[in-house]
Amino acid sequence: MTWHDYKMDGAVLKATHEMTLWHMERGLLEISMNTLATSITLNDRRRGYVFHGRSKLILDAIVETEEGAVGRSIEKQLVGPFLMLGDTEKIEANLAEASKEDFREMGYENQEEFLAKAEELCDRFLKKGSRGHERAEGDSGLIFAFQEESGELSVLVAGGSKLVYAAKDLTFVSEGEKAVLKTRGEVVCSSNGKCIVIRNDRSVIVRR
Repeated sequence: MTWHDYKMDGAVLKATHEMTLWHMERGLLEISMNTLATSITLNDRRRGYVFHGRSKLILDAIVETEEGAVGRSIEKQLVGPFLMLGDTEKIEANLAEASKEDFREMGYENQEEFLAKAEELCDRFLKKGSRGHERAEGDSGLIFAFQEESGELSVLVAGGSKLVYAAKDLTFVSEGEKAVLKTRGEVVCSSNGKCIVIRNDRSVIVRR
């Protein structure tokens, strides 16, 4: 699959009510009523959306050890447009035509301005080789790309019990009882109650 060939739908819709786009034990992502949405198609098939609204991301990027928790809980308001790739069937039924007031509410003068921002995000993530989008080739799971205030992109990939979150200063991977957390100061690997910490000074600590 070549994502360079994606197309923007060109129509802008809005959420008719609050929706949960992703949810598992470690976190969730919600969008509010009236969130703007425009779809992404590939080979004449709808493959995802770009959203902009009062959205919220919660993520438990924590590894538990006998000496305490390592990592942090992430809870953030998504203030700019973000991209979602994956199953769109449930979303489609909960969208309606957006109005001029909806664009103004999100800080856009018109529909064209929102579409330009949406395409800019897609170009950056899908055409320029940003991390994570190659995982979109399958039909299972979800991929999200968020533009941070710093301009950096953070990526969330989730499917079944698997979770990958990659941001500028933190990478977190988990599946079942296994987890890996990478920060600027250390890498923590946890599996079935055992934990190894590798610090930047190359010291290794084994915790049980």
